[in-house]
Amino acid sequence: MLRKKVVDGIRAGRTSASGKGVEITTGGAGVAAAADRRAVTKSAVLAAAMLLTGAGRAQARPAQAGPEQAHTADEVTVRLPAPTGPHRTGVTTLHLVDRSRRDPWEPLPVREVMVTVFYPARSVRGYPVAPQMTEGAAKTLPHVDPLFHKELPTRGVNWAATRTHSHTGAPALPTRRPVLLYSPGGGDPRTLGTGLAEELASRGYVVVTIDHPGDASEVEFPHRAQGRKKVRTTVFRGDPRKDPALFRSMIDTRIADTRFVLNQLETLAGGRNPDAARRPLPHGLGRALDLRRTGIYGHSAGGTTAAEAMYEDRRIVAAVNLEGFLDHPPEAPGREGELYPVARYGVDRPLLLLGTDGFRYQKELERSWSAMLAHPHGRTRRHQLGQATHGVFTDYATIAPQLQSAGLMTAANQNQLVGAIDPSVSVPLLRGYLHSFFARHLLAH
Repeated sequence: MLRKKVVDGIRAGRTSASGKGVEITTGGAGVAAAADRRAVTKSAVLAAAMLLTGAGRAQARPAQAGPEQAHTADEVTVRLPAPTGPHRTGVTTLHLVDRSRRDPWEPLPVREVMVTVFYPARSVRGYPVAPQMTEGAAKTLPHVDPLFHKELPTRGVNWAATRTHSHTGAPALPTRRPVLLYSPGGGDPRTLGTGLAEELASRGYVVVTIDHPGDASEVEFPHRAQGRKKVRTTVFRGDPRKDPALFRSMIDTRIADTRFVLNQLETLAGGRNPDAARRPLPHGLGRALDLRRTGIYGHSAGGTTAAEAMYEDRRIVAAVNLEGFLDHPPEAPGREGELYPVARYGVDRPLLLLGTDGFRYQKELERSWSAMLAHPHGRTRRHQLGQATHGVFTDYATIAPQLQSAGLMTAANQNQLVGAIDPSVSVPLLRGYLHSFFARHLLAH
């Protein structure tokens, strides 16, 4: 029955046609400090220079693939913008199994979660650069992701060829670092948050991106299991807010996943290996985790997850909600949905709400965000990106313009997915906002 249900079609609406540049506004519980704005602007200038040198341009070139892959020489390889922080970055993946929970979406006896960990590396020499996606996930993406983002092409892209800027298994710097968790948008995989995760890792954080299997479009596990394929695809189609019970289950599952991942990171920091198969870990990774300084950020349904997870779990010190609702869908037309506790009661820790001017559901979002900002003595701040839409918070911010340049996406569809804002503006702005926010609340402590 759940296979016929729907989840997170909270996709971007068309951006406003007025204005030429990015419009940044603040509202609600206060205006960000001038120092923060200067930090964001400085980051924007540096990253814009990087992007304008061509790091974000697609290149149509022969695919570097084995004979078993059905790639053709004229497929496009998209590129991710390089991180701009002082640290080189390492990366590893963990397969985590929660035996205390059954899977909510499939008849599986345990809950499995895949995470990627990005971290400042001590050395990267001799360690290979990681792909953005596993081969199985990349092969599945063009068949599944257009169900959520119909602007995407179903052919013409070699998704498996995109490389990150992080090195698999590189030893971690022997210094305890703040930890950031990332929950992606509903129906999206964790891999679409790679660019931002790498930037934050290069700035001194350990960043843990989380897949929510059964929700995420595609998740590849290290091996097959009874009742589960090696690549697990989403059971959802469309917009979850049309089904209040489904939306509630989705967010509840994500919050439980987040709590479980935090528990497993405590195991890792304690010197044990939480990976289900005890696969080797990068040297020094556990000692690099300072879980007393834990933050979380998320996009769309992941933004809802981030805010509510912080409210429920005091281990989380600060959170960023990238355009996620803070209320349940209404049970009937014309009624208002119940606010999540974080919006109903407020929170005593810092929360950043970051939105766009082109979000299709701006009116519906406004109610819960206004409630969040209305709490007296609250620590919630709000900002907005102009000429942008919902997908700008993901790697599509740089991928969509490359696809449009290669003739695989129309200008209208690019505008629909990420907005008219150029990645040389949107990428450094987003990076700057998150680094400035977490540096103030995590790095300074």
